Amino acid sequence: EKQERPPEKPKGWRGHHHRRNASISDEIQQLWKDSGEFCPQGTIPIRRTSEADVLRANSVYRFARKIPRAVRRDSISNDHEHAVAFVNGDQYYGARASINVWAPRVTETYEFSLSQLWVISGSFEDDLNTIEAGWQVSPQLYGDNYPRFFTYWTTDAYQATGCYNLLCSGFVQINNRIAIGAAISPRSSYSGRQFDIGIMIWKDPKHGHWWLEFGNGLLVGYWPSFLFSHLQNHASMIQFGGETVNSRSTGFHTSTQMGSGHFAGEGFGRASYFRNLQVVDWDNNLIPLSNLHLSADHPNCYDIRAGKNNAWGNYFYYGGPGRNPKCP
Repeated sequence: EKQERPPEKPKGWRGHHHRRNASISDEIQQLWKDSGEFCPQGTIPIRRTSEADVLRANSVYRFARKIPRAVRRDSISNDHEHAVAFVNGDQYYGARASINVWAPRVTETYEFSLSQLWVISGSFEDDLNTIEAGWQVSPQLYGDNYPRFFTYWTTDAYQATGCYNLLCSGFVQINNRIAIGAAISPRSSYSGRQFDIGIMIWKDPKHGHWWLEFGNGLLVGYWPSFLFSHLQNHASMIQFGGETVNSRSTGFHTSTQMGSGHFAGEGFGRASYFRNLQVVDWDNNLIPLSNLHLSADHPNCYDIRAGKNNAWGNYFYYGGPGRNPKCP
């Protein structure tokens, strides 16, 4: 049955809101709301699926399921490149981060660039369970190059189950103030103002469902625990960061950008960041990370650097331009 009662939120999340620092937006707007639209009580906004969306995806069936086989959604296949930070070796009941929003260039229709957090359990071979949320630029999915708020889940390593947003049943949306798949605005600019979005995913201790919160306390909805095998209990890994597809359609490494399109070393205002990384423990407390690992599978194309301070807690910069003289 649908869970009507609000979930129990993790304890210990005190937003570092930096009210003085205008560069960090608390409440980001979505473009569709700028047009003055709103939804009646008891309904949710759904991004209108246009005929062009369906044509782009060849067949309605493939559309609802997954990106076409040309580009498997799985993180495992070798054309997917990552710059990520992760923790494992413990039992995790959720995660939270503020994610810097950019509009990276995606150079091929079937490629994407995303920045998200992953809640993971199971083995990468065939029974991987993941819950994912963040922003992505995907011309094939949305027909444009805007960063869009999105969710994803799978329960068999991306083979047959799972999908983006509300394109298949699974994720239960309860909020009518936010549209999943909607463009995020404003976006950060190089050496200009920086914007980020808060995303938290956690397991409600009472009912066991995995909830999604966006921004400063907006409950979006939940993934029922019965969707999953391993994630019915807890996650064994939390991952944060960026992922792109390198289809090498030109014979060279793609020029699709990750994050801002600039390497981590450029720092604030130039490289994209995640800040205030936290995980949720067995007792529904948000706690800082211990033992954060960094991984960039092609560091000459996209890289990552982490740090820690009082204002931002655990944070990292990540991303890059893709193709460049060191990444041919």
